[in-house]
Amino acid sequence: MTSKKSGVTISGAELAELQAAKLLLESPGLAAKISSFVGTPIEKGFALLPKQWNAVVTDVTRKAIETALKVALWTMRDGKANTANTSPSNWWHKLAAGASGAAGGVFGLAALSIELPVSTTIMLRSIADIARSEGEDLKTADAQLECVQVLALGGNAKSDDATEIGYFAARAAMAKAVSEAAAHLAAQGITQHGSPALVRLIAQIASRFSIVVSEKAAAQAVPLVGAIGGAVINTLFIDHFQDMARGHFIVRRLERLHGADEIKRLYIEL
Repeated sequence: MTSKKSGVTISGAELAELQAAKLLLESPGLAAKISSFVGTPIEKGFALLPKQWNAVVTDVTRKAIETALKVALWTMRDGKANTANTSPSNWWHKLAAGASGAAGGVFGLAALSIELPVSTTIMLRSIADIARSEGEDLKTADAQLECVQVLALGGNAKSDDATEIGYFAARAAMAKAVSEAAAHLAAQGITQHGSPALVRLIAQIASRFSIVVSEKAAAQAVPLVGAIGGAVINTLFIDHFQDMARGHFIVRRLERLHGADEIKRLYIEL
């Protein structure tokens, strides 16, 4: 079909893909998914978290992203990761995340600082796999940081107001930081991971990702969750971000074909 407002030709199949992407990106958050699955409101878990939990989870989350970023930026460059037109290995990544969650579930919240970097790295590799399947060139700094940005799409930052919600609002809030970090990576490479541009980006992503990590930890704080519960929660955790990644990179692919402004307009109108 042809858009009457812009003259851009977009097929019915592509509109269906955009609709599917919107359903993924605007779907209920992790807390709702966990509560629905286990049949227990996640608020009960929040009441069991330590008083200083917010400060702890912010620090752990930032370090987890830094660790995952170092690993992912190196491994995204290998040939296999950039093989186009092959399906992502979502189930293998879910199994790996579930295993790390099972190990973390045995030891409870005390294991978060060890388990979270592992599960975040696995998740970022899964996100990169999905990005590659949607035509992203993972050898470029822009595509690599778009993968990292997906971690910020699953939760709103504490500073967001009622108008700063939704997929495009989250992208807009991080656009400058992503652009500056990508320019730095392209010029200096990944050895300069401590640069101000990357530090700012990681801080922005961590402020959003930590909301979801807190929800995950609250679920695991419930007594008797244990290894099986930890595995289930981690599987839901990675499944949530796989959905965010699939939606995000479908939108990115359609933007490359038809322009960002047109795809945003159609997304809003759907």
